[in-house]
Amino acid sequence: MSAARPLTTLRTLAVVAALPLLLTACGYGSSEDGKQTEVAAGAKKLSADEVKIGYFPNLTHATALVGVQEGLLQKELGGTRIKTSTFNAGPSEIEALNAGSIDIGWIGPSPGINGYTKSNGKNLRIIGGSASGGVKLVVNPDKIKSLDDVKGKKIATPQLGNTQDVAFLNWMADKGWKVDPQSGAGAVSVVRTDNKITPDAYKTGSIDGAWVPEPTASKLVAEGGKVLLDEADLWPDKKFVITNIIVSQSFLKDHPDVVAAVLRGSVKTNAWINANPQKAKSSANAALKKLSGKALPAEVIDPAWKSITFLDDPLAATLNTQAEHAVKAGLLKKPDLRGIYDLAPLNKILKADGKSAVDDAGLGAG
Repeated sequence: MSAARPLTTLRTLAVVAALPLLLTACGYGSSEDGKQTEVAAGAKKLSADEVKIGYFPNLTHATALVGVQEGLLQKELGGTRIKTSTFNAGPSEIEALNAGSIDIGWIGPSPGINGYTKSNGKNLRIIGGSASGGVKLVVNPDKIKSLDDVKGKKIATPQLGNTQDVAFLNWMADKGWKVDPQSGAGAVSVVRTDNKITPDAYKTGSIDGAWVPEPTASKLVAEGGKVLLDEADLWPDKKFVITNIIVSQSFLKDHPDVVAAVLRGSVKTNAWINANPQKAKSSANAALKKLSGKALPAEVIDPAWKSITFLDDPLAATLNTQAEHAVKAGLLKKPDLRGIYDLAPLNKILKADGKSAVDDAGLGAG
């Protein structure tokens, strides 16, 4: 999800974590960066005139896409305007958060982990979840007919040390296959390839498959690939975090009412998405077209959308497990993630809605 983990240090992770979240070969950009949403006449402001929100033009960030597109976030904020910024990379979003260019962001687990540890736990908090799933192993069915057939083949991941790369390395280690995590050489040739290039690499036969997020996975299927494994099947209850909501600690301290309003909007947006999946899919695609000038075709967005679960729970235990996988792979020094979550505002909102509280897996702020 916009995630999760780096090379030999978390610093490297920030550089590599974002590519899996890119949408298409066209390179979705930020044509509407700096745009302020319209507010209703006479709407009452909260403690801030505006809140600067960042996210990726990506299906796994559909809570933000739809929440802005449908006005669900703005409705909760009243007269406090939303100023949006979109990013193609997690590191740039973390930099924007650190610089005060954004206050709240939708982001994948890897850059969130990196941003937190790099600042010694002083720059951000994860305050909610947004999406789970949307990652698949897609292969050439003429060359690979079973999971064991993956051995000896060339399989792409978005980049060394990114979320999907670590997941694939961990999966191979569980099968007893030895692969050098740095070079990608071994029982399987791990070919680190930009998502925007992966479909062409598949078409030319340069790779035999890929462990990638949506919609890249569905683009490969549209080219004749076959889904051999859905990563969700490897996780308890088939859920693992791909997108979180983060906030600047200083903004959380100074404007808790604004943060709570954004969280209420997110919870209501997720509820609307789940109650109206077809309308939500169309809304997300309309937002993508507005941002990039190009919507996703039905053969890509339809299966991609089905594989993503939108939820409020940040699935904290899975973030910790993802970090452990990176350590196990030798790509990450064991991080101290205590304090990375502050779920009190979200749990207050969920309680008011009659919903169950979500857990921080012992990594809460206190």
